[in-house]
Amino acid sequence: MPINFTVVPVEDNEAEKSTLEGVFREEHDENIPPQRQYSVDDTPRESSPFINIIDQDQENYYDGKNMALFEEEMESNPMVSSLLNKLANYTNLTQGVTEHEEYEEGVTKVRVKGPQMGTFIGVYLPCMQNILGVILFLRLTWIVGTAGILESFAVVVMCCTCTMLTAISMSAIATNGVVPAGGSYYMISRSLGPEFGGAVGLCFYLGTTFAGSMYILGTIEILLTYIVPNAAVFVAETKEDESVALLNNMRVYGTCCLALMALVVFVGVKYVNKLSLVFLACVVLSIMAIYAGVIKTAIEPPNFPICLLGNRSLQNHNFEKCMKTEERNNQTHTTKLWDLFCDSPYLNATCDDYFIRNNVTEIQGIPGLLSGVIKDNLWSEYGPSGMLVEKKDQLSVPAKDKSRNINLPYVFNDISTFFTLIVGIYFPSVTGIMAGSNRSGDLRDAQRSIPTGTILAIATTSFLYMTCVVLFGACIEGVVLRDKFGDSVKKNLVIGTLAWPSPWVIVIGSFFSCCGAGLQSLTGAPRLLQAIARDGIVPFLQVFGHGKANGEPTWALLMTAGICEIGILIASLDEVAPILSMFFLMCYLFVNLACAVQTLLGTPNWRPRFKFYHWTLSFLGMSLCLSLMFICSWYYALVAMCIAGCIYKYIEYRGAEKEWGDGIRGLSLNAARYALIRLEEAPPHTKNWRPQLLVLLKLDSDLGVKHPRLLSLTTQLKAGKGLTIVSSVLEGTYMSLGAQAKTAEQNVKAAMHSERTKGFCHVVASSNLRDGFSHLIQSAGLGGMKHNTVLMAWPGAWKQAQDTYPWKNFIETVRETTSAHQALLVAKNIDRFPSNQDRLGEGTIDVWWIVHDGGLLMLLPFLLRQHKVWRKCKMRIFSVAQMDDNSIQMKKDLQMFLYQLRLNAEVEVVEMHGSDISAFTYEKTLVMEQRSQMLKQMQLSRNEREREIQSITDESRSSIKRKSLPGGESGAPNKLQVPTLSITMDTQEDEAQLIHDRNTKSHANLNNKAAVSPEHHMTWTKDKLIAERNRNRAEPNMGVKDLFNLKPEWGSLNQSNVRRMHTAVKLNEVVVNKSQGAQLVLLNMPGPPKNKGGDENYMEFLEVLMDGLDRVLLVRGGGREVITIYS
Repeated sequence: MPINFTVVPVEDNEAEKSTLEGVFREEHDENIPPQRQYSVDDTPRESSPFINIIDQDQENYYDGKNMALFEEEMESNPMVSSLLNKLANYTNLTQGVTEHEEYEEGVTKVRVKGPQMGTFIGVYLPCMQNILGVILFLRLTWIVGTAGILESFAVVVMCCTCTMLTAISMSAIATNGVVPAGGSYYMISRSLGPEFGGAVGLCFYLGTTFAGSMYILGTIEILLTYIVPNAAVFVAETKEDESVALLNNMRVYGTCCLALMALVVFVGVKYVNKLSLVFLACVVLSIMAIYAGVIKTAIEPPNFPICLLGNRSLQNHNFEKCMKTEERNNQTHTTKLWDLFCDSPYLNATCDDYFIRNNVTEIQGIPGLLSGVIKDNLWSEYGPSGMLVEKKDQLSVPAKDKSRNINLPYVFNDISTFFTLIVGIYFPSVTGIMAGSNRSGDLRDAQRSIPTGTILAIATTSFLYMTCVVLFGACIEGVVLRDKFGDSVKKNLVIGTLAWPSPWVIVIGSFFSCCGAGLQSLTGAPRLLQAIARDGIVPFLQVFGHGKANGEPTWALLMTAGICEIGILIASLDEVAPILSMFFLMCYLFVNLACAVQTLLGTPNWRPRFKFYHWTLSFLGMSLCLSLMFICSWYYALVAMCIAGCIYKYIEYRGAEKEWGDGIRGLSLNAARYALIRLEEAPPHTKNWRPQLLVLLKLDSDLGVKHPRLLSLTTQLKAGKGLTIVSSVLEGTYMSLGAQAKTAEQNVKAAMHSERTKGFCHVVASSNLRDGFSHLIQSAGLGGMKHNTVLMAWPGAWKQAQDTYPWKNFIETVRETTSAHQALLVAKNIDRFPSNQDRLGEGTIDVWWIVHDGGLLMLLPFLLRQHKVWRKCKMRIFSVAQMDDNSIQMKKDLQMFLYQLRLNAEVEVVEMHGSDISAFTYEKTLVMEQRSQMLKQMQLSRNEREREIQSITDESRSSIKRKSLPGGESGAPNKLQVPTLSITMDTQEDEAQLIHDRNTKSHANLNNKAAVSPEHHMTWTKDKLIAERNRNRAEPNMGVKDLFNLKPEWGSLNQSNVRRMHTAVKLNEVVVNKSQGAQLVLLNMPGPPKNKGGDENYMEFLEVLMDGLDRVLLVRGGGREVITIYS
């Protein structure tokens, strides 16, 4: 470690007291060059008492100065020498420990001794031990006898090819970088992502656990059938109860054996590792004894006679001599065989009909390698449960009574046999190829050892299985091969009859082999579960990540023992084998898929050292695994796939988000790129059009979402379909607001998550808000996945704002969306919109279809009603008819149009007759233009502004006089109140509110009020106002000039503004009358004026149009049809 010194000045009188404590300071950060502090300057003097001490470090100090150009980056970017030193000292982590790239800060690293295991000890022998096991010793002879040599050889070749292709794919993945402990789970999860990794990892865990059950059941079968058959707890009183008693004995002894093995694993894995070599030696000796016995049969076949009655094989453990009668002292005596078929030992006894008609024959069960029995064993002998084991070429006279007495000592099938069952039972014998990769953390060079050891182990065991199939068929009689439990050879293990020097070599060897394999399963499965739990991708499994102080997975061991007990309670080796075959096949399938995906994607990080792979081999292996799953058992395959699918969806929904650079993500990126390129070739058809939203959010001072209900509306409108981009703008430069932008983005994402809005979030920093929103409207999205609709909230406080930026930004946004041919949705009173938890039980969604802009007005209510919030609301469509329109025909046409659009809605046509412009409209326009004039004057200097305000005040007072009669405001409720002027010179905000209409009531109540002309002192009662309107309609020759006599200043108004205000007032009056109680009102949004000088008037028009309505959604189409009547 480099040493850093701090030179402290010492007074002469304190020199004796000074020590070196505090002078030497150790630099803890190896990545930062040493920095020294000196008492006087940065260069040590020759007279310094420490000059000789720092000479040793001086060279390093000046070496650091050679890299002074990069010294500011040392904290984030270490020197290459430091990086290489860390990589050189890197050791694979022990199983279950957090991986190096996910190492949590604050945890002290413990240096472990580097692993020393090589290819032979670390990979080859463990794979051999796991592959060669219970199926070889207990079921392979029965498989050969039942399926025949040819079909058995085909099964072995098919299964071994599957594992070899999987091993090639696994080798490519294992050599593509460092593989910490975790084995196949680590490889799959890091290649296919946490969802696939968790699903397949749990399937592999279940397969390993059920493998433990199978090995324990094999151990108990060997113990109770061949070693100590008298140790059975349950003894069958009748022949019918033998199978039930056997299953119960398996359950009892299996549970005890499981408890004992679990205790051994709990006490210490080191004992299991020490015993593993002993168990492996037993396997090797057993296989050597088999081959020695095969060779011996060619020279001197062993003596294992079997007894045949006709062509039926007999169980010969209850009699010694294969004959009906025997001559003793010139007298004929019956044998024990006679007693089994007859009701008395006398010659005149009543015997079984088949026993009487057929003779007894004794043949050799092991005729030998050169006997030619191989020709008889080439073909299969499938049959139902209870079928007798017969020698086909033996003479036999059928009995008259075809019924079979189960109490007779025949050998028969205990289960129905067929090809797919044989595949399911055999496949577990080739599993175990992951044993080497599971020990990757203990290997000296995992990238070299895993491919070599695994492929050599598979090649060796494949050769052993293929030769055993042929040799068993060539040496052993067919009826003996089909005798699963060796009843015809005096309860000997069938494969043991072939062994040399004694059958007990195979019995003892297979017993310890099954014990060792069971212990290995109970050791590996809990650690696999612990690794999955510590990854945190499955929340409910996190408890199994804990263990003892030394890291042993105690809780995972208990879970494993519980699942293993389920397999033991099944109690049948033949039924457990297909279950674990499913889980292993699914694991192998996804290993091949991972390799194929990574190869086809060609990601830059895909650089395996193992070069003998190809994506076609991986696809072939994947297809073979899938085929074998359905060949073994189609219903087990479906169950296993459903389990994996449920786990996948659970992790996707509730699991922790992990970014492991997996292949599925890369595949998604490639698919997205391909789809985007295809989308950009042509614009979407009207049938495929849906609103792709760009949501413009406003943030508060704490960078939180100001209007979260805007996100609720987005969710209700989209229902997770299509594109949603939620964006906002921060005013400033990105260099200064980078951190705030990230914080704001996180806040927006949190709000999106709480409101269940699925989409993308983007917060940008811009010099001003106008440019920021403009850039978002232009550039948001990618390729064909761009937004076509902009959603924003209505700037409700635009009148009270101190500046004009809010409403100017709003109008510019409207103009830009129109120019970009994008639709625009503006929500007024957005905070009053329902949340996603609300349920609107009744009400209507009212659509006011005034102008046709592509049909978006009719599409939006349909989309909203797909969401549960709006589902019970009814849809109403209002259309406005003018004087020249036929409203009856118009309603019929609209109903037909909706029918062709497949939309259910009530239709109503509202007639708006031509009428004169009311006094209220003129007053409203006058106040609006006076306010606009005041806003323009806000740009003048202070003095000029004060003079202008005074002149406007004088002019206003001369034209608008306040009513000063007693009770003028409170005592005359039926009089029209002219908007008053408030002049305040204190602040700029009050000046902006110089002329306002705060006291102006809604024009919906205009008919209930009277108007007062300050010039003529006339009172406009309700009756007089109606009479005046009727008189105006009756006298068309009377112009508006007479009305101007009432208000001389009305004559100077912009008539275009008056007409627009008239439209807004009249339309609002109709909308409020019809839709004031609606849950939502959708209105056509008029476009902004082409002349920017009237922007503030445009805001006033919209305000009047929406006055008196609770929830309003202004809709402006994008200039294209979005809904069609065609299919």
